[in-house]
Amino acid sequence: MASIIGAITTSHVPAIGGAIARKVQHEPYWRPFFDGFHPVREWLAKNKPDVVVVIYNDHGLNFFLDKMPTFSVGAAPEYRNADEGWGIPTLPPFQGDTALSWHLIQSLAGEDFDLTTCQEMQVDHAFTLPMALLWPEQDWPVQVVPVCINTVQFPLPSAARCYKLGQAIGRAVAAYPGDQKVLVLGTGGLSHQLDGERAGFINKDFDLQFMESLTSDPAWATQFSIHQLVEKTGTQGVELLMWLTARATLGERARKLHSNYHIPISNTAAGLMLLEPTAA
Repeated sequence: MASIIGAITTSHVPAIGGAIARKVQHEPYWRPFFDGFHPVREWLAKNKPDVVVVIYNDHGLNFFLDKMPTFSVGAAPEYRNADEGWGIPTLPPFQGDTALSWHLIQSLAGEDFDLTTCQEMQVDHAFTLPMALLWPEQDWPVQVVPVCINTVQFPLPSAARCYKLGQAIGRAVAAYPGDQKVLVLGTGGLSHQLDGERAGFINKDFDLQFMESLTSDPAWATQFSIHQLVEKTGTQGVELLMWLTARATLGERARKLHSNYHIPISNTAAGLMLLEPTAA
């Protein structure tokens, strides 16, 4: 049977792509962020996942305000990105695991999740930049399954609903007859607001409490409504829903192998965590 060997959660700010393109990762502004990935890459080299389920939110490249599904799953043989207007170079295409995608879709539909199934799908910086942070050579030694969650246009799925989605993804992978080693990658956040009167808002205390909860009390954030999360983390800080979903795939217990937290990055609190499931 397939198994989830770990989860990685990280930010996906477009400025990260600019820093990579300009090769300024070692400058003082960026170094605390990029240096945080060395232990993660060592773990990847040792554990060698076969497939990455990428849980992210689209920013208008594949979906726009006229069509914004709550949950969508890619079932394409290949995924490409395009110029989003950020000046970030496009990356080599990603190979999809269509068999696992369809298994995931059927399993989630069987648990009453209403999905949009995408047999053609573009992936934006929320998908590509975290992958480039994990594999800087961009040779993509893994196949991918994109899972997209709406955090752009209200109404958004609740934290509790996203946690249940993650649990269902975990069950689906465990029931898959293949022997793949699966990594779950949750991207976005942490606290930030890019517009309005609170532009530049960051809540470090809440960010660190949320990160700590992912091992001590993983369902902790599900007590908050979407409006409460916006109040605590900023309009775009609700991207922590992808972190929460990724964590839920690991089951009740998980241990933290590595974490990093750095401010500022483009007015965004940037976090990183590496988690492994532990036996109940």
